[in-house]
Amino acid sequence: MNQLTNERRAQVVRCIAEGNSIRSTVRITGVAKNTIVKLLVELGNACAVYQDHALSNLKCKRVQCDEIWSFCYAKEKNVPEKKKGQFGYGDVWTWVAIDADTKLVPSFLVGNRDGRTAMAFIDDLKNRLAHRVQITTDGLKAYLEAIEGAFGSEIDYAMLIKLYGSGTKDDQRQYSPAQCTGTQTQIIAGQPVAKDISTSYSERQNLSMRMGMRRFTRLTNAFSKKVENHTAAVGLYFMYYNFCRIHQTLRVTPAMEAGVTNHVWEVEEVVALLNHKKEQA
Repeated sequence: MNQLTNERRAQVVRCIAEGNSIRSTVRITGVAKNTIVKLLVELGNACAVYQDHALSNLKCKRVQCDEIWSFCYAKEKNVPEKKKGQFGYGDVWTWVAIDADTKLVPSFLVGNRDGRTAMAFIDDLKNRLAHRVQITTDGLKAYLEAIEGAFGSEIDYAMLIKLYGSGTKDDQRQYSPAQCTGTQTQIIAGQPVAKDISTSYSERQNLSMRMGMRRFTRLTNAFSKKVENHTAAVGLYFMYYNFCRIHQTLRVTPAMEAGVTNHVWEVEEVVALLNHKKEQA
């Protein structure tokens, strides 16, 4: 990887960030597969570290949280007995918070779908916010204790619970959820504004992730084989999403809209984070 120029690295990153698989990136760029994987892991980790420092004291007002499913190594039912219960084998969830106004993703975490991960995720989100916010989540009960523990009474919090029909055998719903028949709102804490109780942006972000990261695409063999690679890919994706890609409705990047940066980042600037990481080491 050290033999690649920054221009060549940027070419690889553009391909990966726009949803290409590693193998297709090999064919497009001519860079070896192992070199691409190594670049992905090192740069993805560097992007996560940079965002950890840069995304702080954020003036968000309305935040939506959600979790998106994926799997590593093998689907849960196919995980070998000796690896069952080990993180990184089977179901893996990516927790994402998005600011409804700036579309910035201030916090994300790859982990299990349990109370412990929920607490770590919400604690991280809390530490990045400058003042009281309104939060909307889905009906996952793990959020209740996590948000109360992190924010206490200094939060306006509501759950938006989707109601689904029972469906029939003719629905052919093997790879899709049942039809949503309605929603139910629960006020958990504070006084959230009713019209702002929504998870629409977080759900749209889930779609963007499945389109922007090949390893999130359903019904393919593009899934992550190692959770370390999966986590690095998520870090790189959100760096590109927050700082490089101009949001269609904002006409600037989410990071610019949130006041985190004053310009659209070029991919070469993202690649330069590798050199910054080496200098710190």
